[in-house]
This record gives sequence, structure tokens and C-alpha cells, in this order.
Amino acid sequence: MSTAQLDRPGPAVAKPSGGVLHHVARLRRTSPGRLQLILAGLVALALLTGLVAGLTTASAAAGTADLGNRAQPLLVEAETIYSALADADTTAAQAFLAGGLEPTALTRRYEDDLDRATTALTSAARRTPETGRSADAIRQLSADVSRYAALVASARANNRQGLPVGAAYLSSASTLSRESLQPQAQVLFKAAQSEVGDGYRAARSSWWTALLVLLLLALLTALVLTQRHLSRTTRRTFNVPLVVATAVTLVLALGAGGVLISQRAHLSEADTEGSWPVALLAESRIAALRERGDEALTLAARSGEGALETDFDQTTGQLDELLADAAEVMPDGTAGSSVRSATQGHQNYVRAHDQVRKLDNSGDYDGAVALAIGSRTSQTFTGVTDDIGRALQDRKDVFSDEIGSAGRGLGPLTVLGPLLALLVCGLAFAGIRARLEEYR
Repeated sequence: MSTAQLDRPGPAVAKPSGGVLHHVARLRRTSPGRLQLILAGLVALALLTGLVAGLTTASAAAGTADLGNRAQPLLVEAETIYSALADADTTAAQAFLAGGLEPTALTRRYEDDLDRATTALTSAARRTPETGRSADAIRQLSADVSRYAALVASARANNRQGLPVGAAYLSSASTLSRESLQPQAQVLFKAAQSEVGDGYRAARSSWWTALLVLLLLALLTALVLTQRHLSRTTRRTFNVPLVVATAVTLVLALGAGGVLISQRAHLSEADTEGSWPVALLAESRIAALRERGDEALTLAARSGEGALETDFDQTTGQLDELLADAAEVMPDGTAGSSVRSATQGHQNYVRAHDQVRKLDNSGDYDGAVALAIGSRTSQTFTGVTDDIGRALQDRKDVFSDEIGSAGRGLGPLTVLGPLLALLVCGLAFAGIRARLEEYR
């Protein structure tokens, strides 16, 4: 055999071409193949829709639960810490003004304030991560509360003995409260407000919801187009399993839509009627307590009007604005009535404060102290904070009710959504399988 014959290439052997695209192209050439592709598409789309339905409702349920069980309670605890520390500072100053042995009621109130603050700190620490602004604020507050209590104890001990150094200890305690404790409490309060906002966004699950809507529309469209195709090619008007699958998909769409729409409506109510008024009223109560503290500390310093009185005037303007905003947000009901009462009571308190300053500025220090810590002024101020507290509790209750309603139905839908999607898969398989059998 010649070399040319040996080198001559043999007949070309055709290699089978494979791959998914080739297989799909081959199936598209025949009616049974097209039905198989339609079935695969419907099953894949139904499975994906069921998966997203479960993830959407699970995400919404988790976000709603976190909002109700952690974020909003953290905001309430931050306000409790802030207001308790501010009230403790005010009460300590008032007890100091009484001179000698402090009134039992003021001593008990001061101690209750510190207990409330430390209890709320412990609870808030359990609701915050180990790092971040909130964690740093809680650690700083925990360290400074004991220092503050020690300074107040020294001020009280020296005041009982009539030693002037007691005022210096009280001033140091108040400086610690206003320059460290209350600013850190405010940091925690603002961080909690931010977490509440994040909580609402997480609870709404907007991206998951949008994807679920698109998939449900796509699945319904695919089922309708499939039935239209079968009707034209098989001369049969209805394919019962596919009709039932379409109905099941509609049930899933309406059920998911109803639950998620209801959840968003209740979340909106919880925000506008609960969280926002709670934050507004919390700031109002803190401002009122700051006013009272400015008044008492000005008298305790025996220095006449100064920076604290300037702060009083600024805080009064802030509180007037906060109460006006609260009255617009809560025009009716228990909260609205309490806010109006607080507004009137605050005006009466400011008039009493002006009289205190008039007496002090004219040299009647004892008369100014007697009026400032007397029952009439004290009851007027307590009425303001009590009214704000009633409105605050009313809004907390509204939030709790709305969050409870928002979470209703999400748990069952997390399970039912995927199950209904599996039922759609089975019905689609049954409906198209019957047509495939006809080609055998």
C-alpha cells in the first residue's frame, strides 16, 4: 500500500451534537416536544413562584415580629432611660433645695428613677448587638450611672450637715448627667428611632413583594396562554386540570395580595398612629423634665439667671412646638385630650416659673424656693408629665394592636404559598400529560 493511500484521511464521522440548547431546539420541532417544553416552563415557574411566596411572607413576618418585639420596645426603653435620668437629676435638685433632711417623697422618686433607668438599661442591652452606637451608649451609661449616684449621695450628705460643698457635688452630678448621661441616652434614643425606621422597611419586604407580584402575573399569563394553545391545537375548549391550576393560582394571588396589603395598611397605622407619636411624646416629656431641672439647678446654684435659665427658655420653645405637633397628629381621643391638657398645664407651669424668677431676682430667694418646690407648682408640673405619659401609653397600645394585626396571616401563608404552588405544578403536569398520551 502506498504512502499516499496511508495518509489519505478516512471518511468523516459525524459527531452527535448535544447540549441543552440542541435538545430544546429538537423538541420545538414536534408537537409533543413543544408540550414538554411548556410543561417544564410551567413547573419551573410555579416552583419559583411558590419559593418566592414563602420567602416573601417569611421575610415580612420576621420583619414585623422584630419590629414589635425588639425595635419598638428598644425605643420605649431608650425613652425610659432618658426620661428617668432627666427626672432623677430634677428630683435630686428639688430635694437639695428643701435643705436638711430631704422629703421622703422626693427621695423615693429619685431612687425609683435610678431603678427604672438601670432596669431599662439591662433590658436594652439584651436587644442591641454587641457593637455599634447603641452598645457603646449603653456601656457608657452603665458606667456613669454609678458615678452619678455617688456624687448625688455626697451632695445629700453634705447638705444635711449644712455644708456649702454639697452644692458643688450636686453641680458635678448635674454636669455629669447633662454632659454624659443624657447625651448618651439621646444617642441611644436616636439609634432606636433609626432601628424602628429600618424595621418598617424590613417588615414591608418591598423587593420580595415586587418579585412575587411579577411571578404571579407571569404564571397566570403562562397558564392562560397554555390553555389557549391547547384549545387551538387539540380542538378542546377546556383543559380541566389547567383551569383548576389557574383558579388555584388566582387564590394564591388573592390570598397573598390580601394578607400583604392588610399587613402594609396596619404597618402604616402603626407608624403614623403609634411609632411617630410615641417618639414625639417621648421628646416632649424629656423636654418638660429638662425645664424643671433647669429651674431647680438655677435656684440651687444661688447665682440668679444664667446659662440654665437660657436653656429653660430654649427648651420651653421646643416643648411648645412638640406639643403643637402632637396636637396635630392626635387631634381626637384619649391621646388628643391628654395633649391638650398637657399644653394648658405647661402654660400654667411657665407662668409659675416666671413668678419664681421674679421672686429670686428681687432677692426673695426663700420665697422663690418655696414656690418652686411647693405643692401648687409641683402638682402643675406633675400634671404636665402625667398627661404626656397617658398620651404616650395610649399610642404604645395603638402600636401594639396594629403590629399584632399586621402579623396576622403571614405565618400560615408562609406554608400555604409553597403548597399551593406545588398543587399548581401537579395540575399542570396532569393537564399536559393527558395531551401527551394522545401522541403515543
